[in-house]
Amino acid sequence: MSFGEPNNPYGPPPQQPPNTPGYGVPQTPSYPQQPYPQQAYPQQPYPPQYPGGHHPGGPAEMPRPTRVAQILVGVIALAHAILAGAYVYFLTQWDEVMTEAGITGDAEAERFADLGKGVVVFFLGLASVFAILGLVLLLQYAKGGNTVRVCSIVYSSFAIVTGIFMLAYWGLGLLLMAVSIVAIVLSAKRESAAWFQRPRY
Repeated sequence: MSFGEPNNPYGPPPQQPPNTPGYGVPQTPSYPQQPYPQQAYPQQPYPPQYPGGHHPGGPAEMPRPTRVAQILVGVIALAHAILAGAYVYFLTQWDEVMTEAGITGDAEAERFADLGKGVVVFFLGLASVFAILGLVLLLQYAKGGNTVRVCSIVYSSFAIVTGIFMLAYWGLGLLLMAVSIVAIVLSAKRESAAWFQRPRY
């Protein structure tokens, strides 16, 4: 019996060619590869949403409360302009009124009349200054910074004092006070603060 015979059942096993898959590597049972489970991440909305519709750069358009506050500041400025006009008209009639009252010719009475005229001139200047300040604030709402918001609150606060002095004029003082209070509230809102504190590039 020879081990060289190819049909010998006791001979060495036939050798596999080198290119045969698995040559020289122990065969292991193959299992289907399972894909790794993917973790579910929360989807971030695009663009990101923030409370009140704001984003880190600030609102792109003037918020409605800020726009209403701007209009109310304009109303306050207009009220002071009308008041200044009323003082001017009153001064033009001053001498005639004093003459009809019989004050001319009396030195003591004329002195008190001049003092009263000076008070009217003072209020005329005050009303004119308030009208101009209100107009300046009104024009700065679109591009002004947080200083405009603070000045609007202070301006409206002083307008309340003007309303107190005007209470006797057919309720106009009460109306001016109400407008001033609403302007203060709207200027102090978070939306207004975000508008005036937005970055400018």
